[in-house]
Amino acid sequence: METLRRKSAADDFWNDNTAAAKVLREQNLLENRVNTLQKLGSDREDALTLLELGEGENDADTVSEAETLLATLADTARRKALEAMLSGEADSQDCYLEVNAGAGGTEAQDWADMLQRMYRRWAEDKNFKVETLHESAGEEAGIKSATLRITGNYAFGWLRAESGVHRLVRISPFDAGKRRHTSFASVAAWPVVDDDIEIDVQEKDLRVDTYRASGAGGQHVNRTDSAVRVTHIPSGIVAQCQSDRSQHRNRATAMAMLKARLYEAELRKRQEAAQSEADSRSDISWGHQIRSYVMQPYRLVKDTRTGFESSQVDSVLDGDIDAFLEAALARTG
Repeated sequence: METLRRKSAADDFWNDNTAAAKVLREQNLLENRVNTLQKLGSDREDALTLLELGEGENDADTVSEAETLLATLADTARRKALEAMLSGEADSQDCYLEVNAGAGGTEAQDWADMLQRMYRRWAEDKNFKVETLHESAGEEAGIKSATLRITGNYAFGWLRAESGVHRLVRISPFDAGKRRHTSFASVAAWPVVDDDIEIDVQEKDLRVDTYRASGAGGQHVNRTDSAVRVTHIPSGIVAQCQSDRSQHRNRATAMAMLKARLYEAELRKRQEAAQSEADSRSDISWGHQIRSYVMQPYRLVKDTRTGFESSQVDSVLDGDIDAFLEAALARTG
């Protein structure tokens, strides 16, 4: 009888494909963590053996190699310890990332494009998949706004603290007088929602607009009104997509994004720390920034919440933002 009950439970599990996929994904994440820890332990033993061998033979090169390996392992262990803190309800999910230029025309639009590139480079360095779902080109340079989907383990967990206003100070390449300018852009991150999470959206609460796509995508994207913008009237939340030539598929993607944003909004209601981040997104201007990137008169990137800073501005803008993400994670847990 007991055997029959177990068989029935197993059958129920595989009959629900959505639930099964979620469990298998969680299992894969846990297996990856266990395998990483086991490999760290094995590699540490190998490095210690190498160190002992080098010291015994008075071989400076071997000792140096072992010390480098141990330092690398320590850095990996530290990062994995931080990753273990990614235990929020949606931390393991993929991530939608939206960048919007603040007031300031070309300056702000160019800055928004620089931020988009920074996150794209970061994600690609992690072997995450990056897809542009929407992009509105700037009037002379840069972008007015863009929405990316970043696919990879814990993508939202790593990027959730990036939501807020980012400030740039530099000598403007668009100013013939070579004057210093301050520009602002906002970033918003929210999780891609699992299919098994039900978000009730009434058709009567939606306004759906179609329009001709602009920006990247090729001629076939721009010939028809294939781009779709969906507005959730009660909340004012907007989602838009132009990545496909099919209006039907763009609408489906926009609806998925809208549900994800509604889900993220509900999560924020249950998290006081996240509420303060939402407040910081209310005004893309001075006094609301979470991070400043200064290129003139000195060079420094500083996070106003954690106090972490780096003088390697070019590296940061090229996607080297791990230290900032880790500092934010250590602060919020």
